[in-house]
Amino acid sequence: MSYLVLARKWRPRRFSELVGQEHVVRALTNALETGRVHHAFLFTGTRGVGKTTIARIFAKSLNCENGTSTEPCGECSTCKDIDAGRYIDLLEIDAASNTGVDDVRELIDNAQYMPSRGRVKVYLIDEVHMLTRNAFNALLKTLEEPPGHVKFLLATTDPQKLPVTVLSRCLQFNLKRLELDQIEGQMSRILQAEGIAFEPEAIAQLSDAADGSLRDGLSLLDQAIAYTGGKLEDAAVAKMLGTVDRTRVDTLLDALTEQDGQQLMAEIAALADFSPDWSAVLEAMAKTLHRIQVKQLVPEALVDDTSETLARFAKAIPPELVQLWYQFALNGKRDLENAPTMRTGFEMTLLRMLAFRPSQQQAVSASTSDTPSLKPQPRAEVPSASAPAAAPKAQKPHVAAPTPAPAPVRPTSTPSNIVPMNHEDWAAMVRNANLSALIGQLAINAALLSQKGAQIVLGLPQAMQHMARPNTLRALEEKLTPILGYVPVISVELQEEVKGTTVRAQDEKVHNERLSAAEQAFRDDPFVSTLLAEGGQIVPDSIQPINE
Repeated sequence: MSYLVLARKWRPRRFSELVGQEHVVRALTNALETGRVHHAFLFTGTRGVGKTTIARIFAKSLNCENGTSTEPCGECSTCKDIDAGRYIDLLEIDAASNTGVDDVRELIDNAQYMPSRGRVKVYLIDEVHMLTRNAFNALLKTLEEPPGHVKFLLATTDPQKLPVTVLSRCLQFNLKRLELDQIEGQMSRILQAEGIAFEPEAIAQLSDAADGSLRDGLSLLDQAIAYTGGKLEDAAVAKMLGTVDRTRVDTLLDALTEQDGQQLMAEIAALADFSPDWSAVLEAMAKTLHRIQVKQLVPEALVDDTSETLARFAKAIPPELVQLWYQFALNGKRDLENAPTMRTGFEMTLLRMLAFRPSQQQAVSASTSDTPSLKPQPRAEVPSASAPAAAPKAQKPHVAAPTPAPAPVRPTSTPSNIVPMNHEDWAAMVRNANLSALIGQLAINAALLSQKGAQIVLGLPQAMQHMARPNTLRALEEKLTPILGYVPVISVELQEEVKGTTVRAQDEKVHNERLSAAEQAFRDDPFVSTLLAEGGQIVPDSIQPINE
C-alpha cells in the first residue's frame, strides 16, 4: 500500500498554484514572456517555502514540448517526467553530498554537451552553500559564461556562506516566509479536497507551528491526520503539538487581573500536571497580550475577532499594564534557561507581573508628581524583621517593596529635585564613576544629547551599536544612581557621527595638545636644534608627553 505524503501530492506544478512568493513569480514570468532569461538564478530562503519547486516549474516552462511559456501544459512527456523527477536534462544535484571539486569538474565537463531531449539543460544545485571553496572556484568561469543551452538554478538556505564572486554572477531572489493566513488557506483547501473534517482552530495551531514553512506545515498536517484518526479537532491537535490550551492562558490572566496570588499559584500548579513547555506558555501569553493591546488601541484591525474573552480583557486591563506584562513575558522567556528550574523561572515571571503595575495616581497633581510609576500590590502580611515600612523619600523615588530589591526599578514619573546636566557634567560624572569593562566603554564613547527629568538620551556611533544592549544600559543606570541621587532612565540614539563631545574625544584632544607641546619643546631644545641643523631626523611617534 503506497501513500504519497501531502507535501509531495500537493506540490505546485504551475506558477499559478504557488502560495505566496508573488515577487519571484512576477520576475520569472516577465523574463519568460520577453525572452530575457538569465543564465544563473539564486533562490534563497528558509526551508519549505518553494525554492526547488519554483526551480522545477521554471525548468518545465523552458522545456515544455508546447513551447516556452509561463504556463507549462503539464500533460506532455517532458512536463510529466520533470514532475516525476526523471527528466534527463534536469540535473538535480545535492551540494551537501557532492561538495568536492571533482564533482564540480564533472558537472562542467557535461555542461558542454547539448541537451538530450529538451531545448535547455538545467542544473538545479540545492544547498549550494555546502560546496567547498575549491569547488566554487572551479565553477566560477562556467557560471559566468555557460554555453547557451545551459541554465543554472541555485538554491540555499544560507546565502551568507556564498562567496561574493558567486553572488555577483546570479540573479538573486529571496523567498519570504509564508504568512499564517496563507498556510491556513492552503491547508483548508487541501483538507476540503481530501474530504477530511477539521476545525478552524486546529488549522490555526498547525499554521502557527509551521513557522512560515508550508512544507513543515503539511508534514504536521499529515501527523495530525494520523494522530486524530481523520478528524482534526482543536483539543486533539493541541495535545499532539504539546501546546497549552488557550483557556489555561486565560485563567492565568484572570488571576493576574484580579490580583489573586493564591489563584495564580493554583493555576500554575494545575498547569504543571501537564508537564508543559514553560517557554511556550510565556510565548502564548505574549501573543494573547498582543491581541489584547491591538483590541484596545486599534480595534478595527481585529474586526473579524469576536472573542468575548478578548473583549473582556481589553476592558479590564489598562493598556499600559498590558505593555508591562508583555515585556515581562518576553524577558521571562529569555531568562528561563538561567533560572534554577524552568517552573521557578515561570513562577517568578508571573509573580513579577503580580507585583508591579503602573501607578494610578501618576501626574494627578503637583503634590504627587514624584510618585513612583511602579508599585507593589498589597499581599498577605508576612512577618519580617527588616527595615520598617516607610514611604520613599522624594529625592530618591525608588519602588517601595516588601523586601529590599537587588536592583532599582526604572521610574516613569519625574523626581522634583533633578538638576539638568551639560556635556561637562556628564564627562566629570563618567570619570568619577569608576566604571569598567563594557559599561565604561559605553559611557566614554557616548555623548549626552538631551535630558528631560530622569530621561537621559545618549548619542552613540553606529559602529558601536553592539554596546547599546538593554542589560548594559540597565547596568549603567545602576552605577549612576548613587551619584545622581535618583534612578535614571537611559536610552541610546545611534548616529553616523555623534552630535556632542564624548569623554573619549575630550581625552584625545587633551592628549594631542600635550603631545604637540612636548614635540615643540623637544624641537626648541638647543642641542636638538643643532642636531637637526646638521641633518638629524626625529623618528615619527617617538616623542611622548611625560605623564603627570
